[in-house]
Amino acid sequence: MSPAQSSCLAVIPGRGGSTRIPRKNIREFLGHPLIAYTIEAALESGVFARVIVSTDDEEVADISRGFGAEVPFMRSAALAANHAASSPVTADALDRLDPSGKLYAYVAQLLPTCPLRNASDVRASFQQLLATGAPAQISITRFGWLYPWWAFERDPQLHLVPIFPEAMQKRSQDLPPLFGPVGAIWWAKADSLRQTRNFYMLDHTGWEIPWERAVDIDTEDDWRMAELLKQHQVEDDVVR
Repeated sequence: MSPAQSSCLAVIPGRGGSTRIPRKNIREFLGHPLIAYTIEAALESGVFARVIVSTDDEEVADISRGFGAEVPFMRSAALAANHAASSPVTADALDRLDPSGKLYAYVAQLLPTCPLRNASDVRASFQQLLATGAPAQISITRFGWLYPWWAFERDPQLHLVPIFPEAMQKRSQDLPPLFGPVGAIWWAKADSLRQTRNFYMLDHTGWEIPWERAVDIDTEDDWRMAELLKQHQVEDDVVR
């Protein structure tokens, strides 16, 4: 482990509640609790001095420990509410585990709802962070076969109103790629996150992850797609 890696902390926010998919973080996903895949990717990456799960739920804590993560504290109820954002959860973990600010130079937030990201992705994203020197970096993926430049709003009378009217007459190959954020791997310099409590800080950058490893599960449809993609990954690994 390099000096840079020895000062990296991984935080996996894994609360017990979930509105759209009950107990989502520990629901069985192809034989293992969903959160297990994120713990495995973090541990296998070799990047982190510690991999911790921030949760308010004892069952989530027990399962996380069983797969090798630390659960050094229980998250407060205020940070586990339905509308609580994840960035303050990661900042809270920094405050608790490194109150002096001397242990960790970098912190990664890895959402358990992104089970398809792997250890190589974690390593590659960290190398880009170091290369750019950015204060923060979020994972992004390209919009796919539907071109967002050609997006419409639809009014109550069903009329279509283009969001980008200037792009409607352009060919798809003449339009630049657009990206969306996914929760797979978000990095920040620890001091920067302590100050802003948010990864969307000035001069943050984006690390691109392929769409097939970028699925962020919010709904049952997302869940089914992620299972199909994971099965495909496993089959590819067997062939190799």
